[in-house]
Amino acid sequence: MDESRTGAESSAGGSPGEHPPRGGHTRDEHFDGEQLHQSATLIDVDVDPALLAGLSPRLYNSDLAPTKRAGRRWGSYNIFALWANDVHSLGNYAFAIGLFAIGLGVWQILLAFLVGALLLFALLSLSGFMGEKTGVPFPVMSRIAFGIHGAQISSIIRGGVAIVWFGIQTYLASVVARVMVIALWPSLKSLDTNSILGLSTLGWFAFLVLWVIQVVIVSYGMDLIRKYEAFSGPVILVTMLALAVWIFSQAGWSIALSTSNSLSGGAMWRQIFAAGALWVAIYATFVLNFCDFTRAATSRSAITRGNLAGIPINMLFFAAIVVVLAGGQYKINGKIIESPADIVQSVPNTTLLVLASLALIILTIAVNLMANFVAPIYMLANLFPRHLNFRRAGWVSALIGLVLLPWNLYNSPVVIEYFLGGLGAILGPLFGVIMADYWLIRKAQINVPDLYKEEATADYHYRNGFHHQAIQALVPAAAIAIVLALVPTFHEVSPFAWFFGAALGAIFYLLLVRGRTMPIRDVSGEPIAVPSVH
Repeated sequence: MDESRTGAESSAGGSPGEHPPRGGHTRDEHFDGEQLHQSATLIDVDVDPALLAGLSPRLYNSDLAPTKRAGRRWGSYNIFALWANDVHSLGNYAFAIGLFAIGLGVWQILLAFLVGALLLFALLSLSGFMGEKTGVPFPVMSRIAFGIHGAQISSIIRGGVAIVWFGIQTYLASVVARVMVIALWPSLKSLDTNSILGLSTLGWFAFLVLWVIQVVIVSYGMDLIRKYEAFSGPVILVTMLALAVWIFSQAGWSIALSTSNSLSGGAMWRQIFAAGALWVAIYATFVLNFCDFTRAATSRSAITRGNLAGIPINMLFFAAIVVVLAGGQYKINGKIIESPADIVQSVPNTTLLVLASLALIILTIAVNLMANFVAPIYMLANLFPRHLNFRRAGWVSALIGLVLLPWNLYNSPVVIEYFLGGLGAILGPLFGVIMADYWLIRKAQINVPDLYKEEATADYHYRNGFHHQAIQALVPAAAIAIVLALVPTFHEVSPFAWFFGAALGAIFYLLLVRGRTMPIRDVSGEPIAVPSVH
């Protein structure tokens, strides 16, 4: 049976309550009186019971529900603060300083980040506008293209990558914390020499303290995350600027513009564009689930202004900091640092070292909360909507990140390159399918209430809840992207694997749905929306 609908079902309009329950579904697939009571107490749904009656408790709770437009709190500054934190992560600095190490000079690095920033501005605006219009998180957004049950595929891929990186980033922050603690109390260095499951006693203490801090913040929901990001953004910008000025002064107020092995000609230009492409790939997770944040955005213009300040402008500021840190240190002693943490360790003043370490820890927590904690929370809430709310899903996600012993994963090149690299390569095709469906096929016309319905006649039920054309487009595009990203034969094009995957995912999807008629209706989710607490 074809998954598409007839043209008679494609007319615009409709209302959340216009479809009575269809045959073949038992009562427990909709909210009954007891479940309405549980929803009101366990997950705090405050929606007219008559509207809830047509929704499935397997698809809807207060965390997955669309957010009401009135009361949304993410303005342009909050969007900017999000990028002010994430762009200046330790991992990003390590990547950018690596460009200096392989032979790119000052202007080449600035150009590479300008190229990447402009591409990201466009991609993240498209992704962000989806969240602002519908008010739904990424797992629910995925139901549009993949079906109400097929969306679990994209949600698990995105959330699975994030859980691993949550643990790794917490571990990296704990490394900085250990440096700070030993600087304050040198006698504790003896606690950093043993090994318990791959981590020292001091390492375990630092990791668990930071783990608990993040869990506590997440326990208070997205609003506290928003406030934390707003606080930490200026802190890290001022800290990194101060660190750059300090290195600049130590280098005699000038820096090395390139290393002795600087690239030129075709090799230089390839590396510039490869660096720009890899910069986009680093944000492959965010371009997928940016709607997790913009579902609480006050307007499209707030997203645009926040992205403009936070992406091209902030990323060029980031690139300038990078070239000063790398070029200044290279001029001082001919060495290339790996990350700002290397410079922090060399600060001769203990007070300044502690302050810089605290700033890097604050930064890493901020990055972790938005990039690696929110996505798996929504993933788990989507998997178990009747049992997990935001807080409970946060605890489960954090526990998984702990029991994985992430420091062992981080120290395994095979895991980082093949497992995480392979999963990361799939993100491009996912993005291509979702964007092609939303913008090119549906032209942003979404029937939001039907995202929470299991009836066979609902717009996103497709066949048994799976849109097979989307899955059929994803699989070959993902396979090609993984080969391009990981097989050494294709190392020349591997930096562009995300773009190949996204383009192929979109093309395959458009070819597979060509000639099919899908129901395309623009129905607001406001009647079933919950107040925004984000």
